[in-house]
Amino acid sequence: MTDGFDLRALLAERGGERYELHARYLNPQLPRMLRTIGFDKVYERAAGAHFWDAEGNDHLDMLAGFGVMGLGRHHPVVRGALHDVLDADLPDLTRFDCPPLPGLLAERLLAHSPHLDRVFFCNSGTEAVETALKFARYATGRPRIVYCDHAFHGLTTGALSVNGEKGFRAGFDPLLPDAPIALGDLDALERELRMGDVAAFVVEPIQGKGVQEAPPGFLAAAQELLRRHGALLIADEVQTGLGRTGDFYAYQHEDGVEPDLVCVAKALSGGYVPVGATLGKDWIFKKVYSSMDRVLVHSASFGANAQAMAAGLAVLSVMESEGTVAHVRRVGGLLKGRLEELVPRYELLHEIRGRGLMIGIEFGRPSSLGLRGRWAMLQAARKGLFAQMVVVPLLQRHRILTQVSGDHLEVIKLIPPLVVDEADVDRFVTAFTAVMDDAHDGGGLLWDFGKTLVKQAVAQR
Repeated sequence: MTDGFDLRALLAERGGERYELHARYLNPQLPRMLRTIGFDKVYERAAGAHFWDAEGNDHLDMLAGFGVMGLGRHHPVVRGALHDVLDADLPDLTRFDCPPLPGLLAERLLAHSPHLDRVFFCNSGTEAVETALKFARYATGRPRIVYCDHAFHGLTTGALSVNGEKGFRAGFDPLLPDAPIALGDLDALERELRMGDVAAFVVEPIQGKGVQEAPPGFLAAAQELLRRHGALLIADEVQTGLGRTGDFYAYQHEDGVEPDLVCVAKALSGGYVPVGATLGKDWIFKKVYSSMDRVLVHSASFGANAQAMAAGLAVLSVMESEGTVAHVRRVGGLLKGRLEELVPRYELLHEIRGRGLMIGIEFGRPSSLGLRGRWAMLQAARKGLFAQMVVVPLLQRHRILTQVSGDHLEVIKLIPPLVVDEADVDRFVTAFTAVMDDAHDGGGLLWDFGKTLVKQAVAQR
């Protein structure tokens, strides 16, 4: 039965207005930004690690929707699970029953997290972080949270309180009581803990902003300090979790690290249904949910809905059956190794870092006189313009989508779908080499575009 609504017809009729509709009714700066850098493309369809524009051109996705598309777009197993759950006509979200899918997904997740006992399901990574912050404060009876400079844990008010980027925080004060430290600074962490009011330390094992990895041994040493002072360790694995770094969780790269709370989201969705989860120790959950009077003290209206749970179960099943973690370790090692071989070749290319399929490409001041002048011109206008100069031709000339890894950073972050293969690696390295060759040319189209970016940056001051 239908009321005449036809989604395909609506898209066919109005899809061409996408940028105008967004400019009129949503964030007006997004279409403006996309047009400025030449990213205002029209994409028609997608599959796996690729999508196609209106002209039928194939594009390689090295962004994965900021990590959401872990299994690529439209994985048939995830898609089939969603068809199945919709066709089952389940009595979803009654709120006064215990449906099986949340328990089954929790069981499957905890099998990868043997030191943890319980799960709270929500709808996003920032909600998972909010949950961890609330649980840590309630369980310890303390108000403050320690976090790292340059951290990103979300943009809702609680998560924003542990966001290490001033640009995101500006104008939204006052926030929760907090204390920033440098990633890897154990002395600073201990100074904060000595005050006796710290509930937890929240940390990304590899920071998304700049792709900065915690120094070897830092997480284990931080965990020891936290336990000694009665505070909790929260691992934010929203982007790094579910195989991204070559282990199921990024904290597993370091022996003996067992966080008290772990936040996941993004890839757990299969790219379809928003889902987040906070995993934690039994005693923490039992303290928060200490009586029947407190049964709904923390909840989410759409949390643990059947579609999200089905997507999560399908994602974990695919990861296990297809050996996703081992694949990431192998292909990520290949990509990183091929990029590292380019560092001695290009003076503008300073470092390749990261793990698995979370890789940072950092650019820096060149040594030759001619390139130094051009570099200085960009830096004077706005730090981060050179990385943007590289991202734009990768898309416009080579049809590869990437991102600059943060405002005012000369770092490109690669977080492709975990299903990329050797051919995709070869395509990216070949394209990146061509762009770098142009950047080191005495003239070159790249620097002409750089002049345009400089003019735009100056005009916006």
